[in-house]
Parts: sequence; C-alpha cells; structure tokens
Amino acid sequence: MNTNNRNSIYKVVTVGLLGALVFVSNYLSIPIPVPVGDISRVHLGNVFCLLAGFVMGPVGGGLASGIGAMLYDLTNPAYVASAPFTFLFKFLLAFVCGIIAHSGKLSGNMLGSCKISTPRYFVAAIAGSVTYIILYLGKSFVTLLLEGSAPEAAAIALVTKLATSSVNAVLAIVISVPLAAVIKKALSSTKLSV
Repeated sequence: MNTNNRNSIYKVVTVGLLGALVFVSNYLSIPIPVPVGDISRVHLGNVFCLLAGFVMGPVGGGLASGIGAMLYDLTNPAYVASAPFTFLFKFLLAFVCGIIAHSGKLSGNMLGSCKISTPRYFVAAIAGSVTYIILYLGKSFVTLLLEGSAPEAAAIALVTKLATSSVNAVLAIVISVPLAAVIKKALSSTKLSV
C-alpha cells in the first residue's frame, strides 16, 4: 500500500473515531431547564469538537465534530430538528479552532504541520468556542421569536443558554488544550500520521 493511500485511510478512520468521541461525549451531560423554549445542557461534547480541530485541522476536524454532534441530535427527539444547524455550528467550531492551530492551513495533522504552542492553542480553542456560542445563541433567539416569544422573553431564555454555553466552553478549553498536547506527544512517538 502506498503512503498516500495509507494516509487517506488514517484520515478517514481518525475522522470516524473523533466523530464517535463527539457523539458519545454528548451523552455525558447535565440538562439545565430554560425559562422559555427548550432545554440547555452542560456536556463534554465540545471538548472533542475542539480536539478534532487540533488533531485533524479545520476540514477533517470540522467534519468529525459536525458529524458526531449531528448524529447525537438525530438520536435525541428533543434535538432532531436542530441537527442541520448543529452540523454547521459544530463544524465551524472545530474549523475555526483548527485553522488557528494549524496556522491557516486547511488540512493538517498533529505530527509535522502543527507545533504545540500553548498560547496559540488557547487562542484557537477560545475562538472556536466563541464562534459556536454566537451561532448557537443567534439561532436560539431567532427560533424563539419565530415560535412567538416576545423579544424580552427570548432574551431572558438566552441568559440561561449563555451561562451553560460558557460553562461548556470553559470545560472544553481547559480539557482540550492539555489533551491535545498529550496526544501530539503520543503520536510523535509512533509512526502513525493522520
């Protein structure tokens, strides 16, 4: 098997593995009631969305993140209608993280192209998380307005969603950055390249 085929297989497998981690980690959650509209959750899914961006770069990481999160939504009746938005928003979370971590390259891997730089990784994780929060809150606000909520009631519901999204973001940043460094170190001691 030539090197290009082997690397392609590794990339597909890694996208699948990271997507599965995103999917499963979404089940590790604590539901938080919202005064108006649906529910919000504190969960570990965003940890692996950011990790996907670090490991795979913006495109591969975005696919793993979006697919894993979308599959979670499709298996939970409360979130089925949001699945397309979830795919896009989680894709962009990992994409923004990956593009910053990989210095603007659209594809990347944890071996050669991405040097661990703690400040850059924190900036990448923060930027990805903020991107997601803005998209999620914007969609939530518009949805509440379309469902007939008054703008004031929608804004009140967003306060709870902002709080849980912020907790998710902090957890994701604090866990994913050191975890990415550990994975890079582990991968560098192998001959695997994703």
